Amino acid sequence: MLDHIGLRTTQFDTLTQFYKAALEPVGYALKMEYPGVAGFGREFPDLWISADEKGGSNIHLAFRTEDRAAVDALHAAAVANGGKDNGAPGLRDYTPTYYAAFIIDPDGNNLEVVCLAES
Repeated sequence: MLDHIGLRTTQFDTLTQFYKAALEPVGYALKMEYPGVAGFGREFPDLWISADEKGGSNIHLAFRTEDRAAVDALHAAAVANGGKDNGAPGLRDYTPTYYAAFIIDPDGNNLEVVCLAES
């Protein structure tokens, strides 16, 4: 079982502000913060961002929600806060109800939000 994940970045403040705005539509908030470290989550921090002079993580992150409107809202918030569209909200071919959006965050990570509900 996955407990948490961490992203490394040379743009700590930029990435922290990006995820603070982008993840709010799916119920995530900044839960803990220390110098150079920020923890986001719903109940407890399970996504950590850490300042690291070696560079970014370059990974794919997917967050699930039960509401297609939250997919739309996360995509809009992410793009409005420095993310680059990498796939507008919509149905995908993965399954008949796979409604998702993709954004490249300011560090180059691929952020996805997905809803598997019927509508």
